[in-house]
Amino acid sequence: MLSPRARAFWVSEARVKTAERRARQMAASGKVATFRLPVLPTIGEIIKLFKLKATKELSQNFLLDLRLTDKIVKTAGNLKDVYVCEVGPGPGGISRSILNSGVADLLLIEKDSRFIPGLQLLSEAAPGKVRIVNEDILTYTFNEAFPKHLSKNWEDDHPDIHIIGNLPFSVSTPLIIQWLENISNRDGPFSYGRIRMTLTFQKEVAERLTASTTSRQRSRLSIMSQYLCTVNKGFTIPGQAFVPKPEEVPKMAPAASRSPAEINPT
Repeated sequence: MLSPRARAFWVSEARVKTAERRARQMAASGKVATFRLPVLPTIGEIIKLFKLKATKELSQNFLLDLRLTDKIVKTAGNLKDVYVCEVGPGPGGISRSILNSGVADLLLIEKDSRFIPGLQLLSEAAPGKVRIVNEDILTYTFNEAFPKHLSKNWEDDHPDIHIIGNLPFSVSTPLIIQWLENISNRDGPFSYGRIRMTLTFQKEVAERLTASTTSRQRSRLSIMSQYLCTVNKGFTIPGQAFVPKPEEVPKMAPAASRSPAEINPT
């Protein structure tokens, strides 16, 4: 008798093969296939299957509602045939929504090796579309992250590259400051041009990024980000949508809520 883990893999593999067969049939008939992931174990099932637990040290919180992950990805705009880098995909909820949006390629950068087997399962369901890098985003260089032909001059339109991520509180501020420096120097990920970003922050951080000159939230981060980029705050994701619910932090109200922000270098 198959164990629950083996059964989950067997079912997933069968669905992936079915999807591949349908894609080949569409290609043979001359029809253009719109990519959709096959039916996979839910994110909750992936968490149970690989015995994943959020760690306080990495400020991890899982977003299980795929309606919300779809909404985050829609905030990024049209991603059809775009190369996307997702920061900290975790169990892969947002990753699924990105793949279903018709991207050309999805680069997943995940520091926590516990999530890699679940992401590999997602990669098998989307043959040729997913690359997985088990590294820390703060030290990842982006030297060969995307094909060189995607690069554009700074004065030109945005390249067909997008960065998306649900950023843990512990990494969000250091990372955005590092990327603002990269934008100023036009290096790191921004050596490819004015790459657009859709990043989900703790609500208080998102409010600082978008704070007006008369706002009490105005800070050095506000000035830097708005000088170098066009920043727009998206919708608010309630704390109860995450597992586990983010803990409240003193002087941050409401700390449990999170908001995606569009950050486009100018």
